[in-house]
Amino acid sequence: MEHETHDHRTDHDHRTGHDHHTGRTGHDHHAGHGGGGAASWGTAARATLHCLTGCAIGEVLGMIIGTALGWGDAPTMVLAIALAFFFGYALTLRGVLAAGLDFASAFKVALAADTLSILVMEVVDNGVLLLVPGAMDAHLDDALFWGALAFAFLVAFLVTTPVNKWLIGRGKGHAVVHRYHR
Repeated sequence: MEHETHDHRTDHDHRTGHDHHTGRTGHDHHAGHGGGGAASWGTAARATLHCLTGCAIGEVLGMIIGTALGWGDAPTMVLAIALAFFFGYALTLRGVLAAGLDFASAFKVALAADTLSILVMEVVDNGVLLLVPGAMDAHLDDALFWGALAFAFLVAFLVTTPVNKWLIGRGKGHAVVHRYHR
């Protein structure tokens, strides 16, 4: 609800001619990076796609490994989730390290930027997979496996994008990475 109040105040400032930047700190101004006092949907979607890329790489790899080793659903899902976090963080680390940060600092940035986004994405997409009849029993060569996974990623993207918009609008989440972009 705080977000709606902020949008109303911003809309009021535009209608009355008040400068909505007056009294804002540099941090607040950076938090609004991407669209007029709040993160734009495009910025949030790009951050979510970044997160989804790492999650998808990790999850598919985890499912391939778990299936190839004949593991059950639970250990395969645990491996897939662990790899989703690993690859999600790794993608952010790659960019932040390239900007010149040392590993310890880059790792802290990656944790701050991606943890909540990856967590929401993993809860949602794995929850969807558990709800799709037969998805957990489908094999890699089964259309149900890939269809359910694509559907789960789509739902996770749609749920996680507003979370990232909210975080970025407050200077958190993926917003902490913006200062390291070239």
